[in-house]
Amino acid sequence: MNKTPKAIALISGGLDSLLAAKIIQEQGVTVEGINFFTGFCVEGHTHAIRKKDQNKSKRNNALWVAEQLNIPLHLVDIIEEYKDIVINPKHGYGANLNPCLDCKIFMVSKALEWIECSDYEFDFIVTGEVIGQRPMSQRKETMPVIAEQSGANDRLLRPLCAKNLPETLPERMGWVDRDQLFDFSGRNRKPQMALARQFGFDDYAQPAGGCCFLTDQNYATKLADLWQARGEKTYELDDIMLLKVGRHIRPKPHFKLIVAREEGENRFLQGYKKQFTSMQPVSHGGPLTLLDGVPTDDDLKLAAQITARYSQGRDADSVTVEVIMNGQSSELHVSPLPAQDVMSEWMI
Repeated sequence: MNKTPKAIALISGGLDSLLAAKIIQEQGVTVEGINFFTGFCVEGHTHAIRKKDQNKSKRNNALWVAEQLNIPLHLVDIIEEYKDIVINPKHGYGANLNPCLDCKIFMVSKALEWIECSDYEFDFIVTGEVIGQRPMSQRKETMPVIAEQSGANDRLLRPLCAKNLPETLPERMGWVDRDQLFDFSGRNRKPQMALARQFGFDDYAQPAGGCCFLTDQNYATKLADLWQARGEKTYELDDIMLLKVGRHIRPKPHFKLIVAREEGENRFLQGYKKQFTSMQPVSHGGPLTLLDGVPTDDDLKLAAQITARYSQGRDADSVTVEVIMNGQSSELHVSPLPAQDVMSEWMI
């Protein structure tokens, strides 16, 4: 019996994945979305935390894309499985700590698991990849690597650049018409933006924006510092969330400070006070600071001076800082550290 073909589309929340799914949907294929949560996503809680970001969208862009397409979206937590991709990428890192090629292979392979699951019965996989758009994972020579090493082979269809690639199973089977696919290439997003207007989409995520903190140089520097301090490549979800928040200052190799930059970050860091030594000025308004490491008494004094530097008493002769360590509260009376000492080589 003839049946309507069914595709699973990788939905990042960006413009390309929105368009790729829409193109296939327009050809009468039943499309469902899948979004993989790694913990490194650039959206959501960071805008909700900081007061300066209060006017930015708080939406989950992947959910928004699914709503625009009126399709189900499967949200899959891959935090634990993904660690090996970040820590031991077979194909190495990009410009920062982004294992983009290994990441794409992994996510397509996870989508393939859904295809092969009898409960879902998908026929092929759709992604929003465009040749030449990403320097590591979206090149002509890496496209077949993703298809082959993921195991998807010709069941992987990239609608936005399909005409630049060999024919796939969905095209040969007549499930999609190759003539209605596209030949986009390069980093110019104008063709995608024009296609978005054609489909009536005008409120999509910034088309040139990345969706992963691992591509961000500042974030990657903090993660590399974390690994160096621990002497091994390892992380937990709390680690990667905290790297997104506050000023990170390492005065000495064996301890680091995370200093809240504003009220929203103060509130967020409150949730971690039981896990870390914490400090906060009590004689003046000021930030909550978390201390990661095993400090000496001299380290505590230095940390308190740095905390005082970022308080409203930065120009005062003395600031009283409450220190909570191992559940015990004490106070230190310190002079704020001069700005030049904080803003030099200590800032990560």
